[in-house]
Amino acid sequence: MTEFDRLAGMVMRGAISRRDFLGRTAAISALSVLPAALIAPSVARAEPKRGGKIRFGMSDGSATDSLDPGLWPGSFAQCALGGAMCNNLTEILPDGSIVGDIAESFEAADNSSRWVFKIRSGVTFHNGKSLTTDDVIHSIQHHMGKDSKSAAKSLLEQIEEIKVDGPNSVQFKLKGPSPDFSYMMADYHLPILPSKLGGGIDISAPMGTGAFVMQGYSPGNSAKLSRNPNYHKENKPYLDEVEFIPILDVAARANALMTGEIDFMQDCDLKTLGLLKRRKEIKIQDIASTRHYTFDMNTQLEPFNNPDVREAIKYAFPRDEIIEKVFLGTARVGNDNNVASSMKFFAETPPQYAYDPAKAKELLKKAGLETVTVNLSVAEAGFPGATDAAVLFKARAEAAGVIVNIVREADDGYWSKIFLQKPFYAVEWYGRATVDWLYSTTMIDGAPWNTTKFNNPRFEELYKAARSEADDTKKAAMYAEMQQIVHDDGGMITVAFLSYLNAVSEKVRFGDVGGIFPGDNTRMAERWWVDEA
Repeated sequence: MTEFDRLAGMVMRGAISRRDFLGRTAAISALSVLPAALIAPSVARAEPKRGGKIRFGMSDGSATDSLDPGLWPGSFAQCALGGAMCNNLTEILPDGSIVGDIAESFEAADNSSRWVFKIRSGVTFHNGKSLTTDDVIHSIQHHMGKDSKSAAKSLLEQIEEIKVDGPNSVQFKLKGPSPDFSYMMADYHLPILPSKLGGGIDISAPMGTGAFVMQGYSPGNSAKLSRNPNYHKENKPYLDEVEFIPILDVAARANALMTGEIDFMQDCDLKTLGLLKRRKEIKIQDIASTRHYTFDMNTQLEPFNNPDVREAIKYAFPRDEIIEKVFLGTARVGNDNNVASSMKFFAETPPQYAYDPAKAKELLKKAGLETVTVNLSVAEAGFPGATDAAVLFKARAEAAGVIVNIVREADDGYWSKIFLQKPFYAVEWYGRATVDWLYSTTMIDGAPWNTTKFNNPRFEELYKAARSEADDTKKAAMYAEMQQIVHDDGGMITVAFLSYLNAVSEKVRFGDVGGIFPGDNTRMAERWWVDEA
């Protein structure tokens, strides 16, 4: 990891400010060679203006998208329903720091095993209903319980009790210390929604407390929202209207931007990026992130339940060639550790997996096999470039004794019909702000998004110990061992780590842009503005 990478990671975590970053990097390089991911956002910086509209062209969205926040899988729902229409207890700022959102303030007690959130007064839902502590409690409880299908279920299993603590406060009593709990309350599955008589939350219609009020919602087609005149954040939002339009085909998205049908294009195609760069009315947005793409094997199903077969497949995977030919050298090669190098507690996990047909054949022989045949489900909805990566994988893996049958799935419905359903498939991950949050969502046994069905007793033991460990040195050692276990025993092939690469109309303005979740940590509708001058 370069010094730039290390400092960039500190900015994302909020460990240093942007100003500190610029000052410290000035000593080692001229400004012109600083990472574009951190320079590009400030090019668009200006004094915010009120009014106007932005049309966001999103790379996902399906007719099967649900109003249930626990089931929001992609950036369309996260940004349109979550970031634009709703608020959470807390919010992750662009610099990676955590602040109150619906919560006016929050504090931890008893070694972070008890958290109290003071709820803002005067906040109303879009139907005029005043926000209450009951709304907060029921919104969180919606994701709890043995029958919950929520992707946030595993995050909340640490909660022992939720109760009202005074007129405008909610207390969370946890089963043990959890220093990252305030970050987890910013998870995009956990917006605060209106409660119903008799318990539960009302998800019969799209409604929240957020910066924009839903005016028209058609899953898979569009979401049209207008400015909330009663929004609790002073002077926000700046825009009068926003529209989110799913355009799954990347060429169609680019064409829509160039013809003025949209103002923001999510996920540029690297092959045609030069064409967009040549258009003076279009600006490229390159945002440092924890985003990564994977091919995930279900470790409970044959042949992936054999660790030697899993390792053989990893050595049959042409990582460097895929980075160069599919991602044109813009991504970072993965090593089957889903903790990004910019994150606190990242650890190196040797050896670095590389294409080695002889090693793969040796491992297959150890498993009692000459060859192994696998079906790999892919679609561009899985991640941009998934199909090309699979084709290259298939071509190279055969020499290693791994026969890859590519199953081309439909983009529409991918996240409801393929994700968590097929034994081997493409997945796009956004990463998380902390390792505890990441593992709670993706790796522990029973986590709703444990795509590989990973279950390692030593990993589980370390996970529980690390969560309650206050000493960073000891915690780092635990997380390092956990990352090595995932590397050695896991079923996740980490194809690449990469930034968010978007394109915007020259009229679109923004300040620093968050890179943990897409769309400025899902808040682009609230934070951005337009300047028609």
